[in-house]
Amino acid sequence: MKNINTELYPDCRINDTVTIYGTSSISSNCTVLENVFLGYPSGNIIDEASKLDIPLTEYEFPGITIGNNAIVRSGSIIYTDVTIGNNLRTGHNILVRENTTIGDNVLIGTNVVIDGNTTIGNNVSIQSNVYIPTNTHIEDNVFIGPCAVLTNDKYPIRKEYELKGPILKAGVSIGANSTILPGVEIGEGAMVAAGALVTKDVPPWKLALGFPASIVELPVELRTKNMI
Repeated sequence: MKNINTELYPDCRINDTVTIYGTSSISSNCTVLENVFLGYPSGNIIDEASKLDIPLTEYEFPGITIGNNAIVRSGSIIYTDVTIGNNLRTGHNILVRENTTIGDNVLIGTNVVIDGNTTIGNNVSIQSNVYIPTNTHIEDNVFIGPCAVLTNDKYPIRKEYELKGPILKAGVSIGANSTILPGVEIGEGAMVAAGALVTKDVPPWKLALGFPASIVELPVELRTKNMI
């Protein structure tokens, strides 16, 4: 099922169980598999359509734009007002919330949650079960290992705080099961070891390891660009 304003290139392979909402564009040579929702409406759009008594698949609102050669695997949900470049690859059951921009050559692993208002650059690899909160900025050539958690609220439901996710600069590598606290900047080429709790900024080309993490010199053999 697709919105009447959806633009599909003729060489796309869209499974019959896919639902596409909003004014959307799916570019050349894309494959979208079973039970995927694209351009999924945010709460305010659902309310607006309900008040006007217009079915969501006929209601005009910004949907999703996906570049060439994408593969979106089963169970995935990508919300309204999301723009994705070429060569997207996803695992199963990913969730990408609204107002997110994703570059070219990005991998989003199974069960990843990207909670919206986020920018992700080119050549980024996000492994399974990663959580990326609202208002996060990820630059090019970043690797995020499985089960890593990025956060954006210093005082959950206890104190007013402007939600601010981490900033991952170009070429950063984040190890599995690590946690990065709100507003922390991981500098260009830096690495975060598996299981680390990062509470403060990490300078470029340094290594954060431990719980809480200490900043140490990055071994010489690791002072090289990510091979993504």
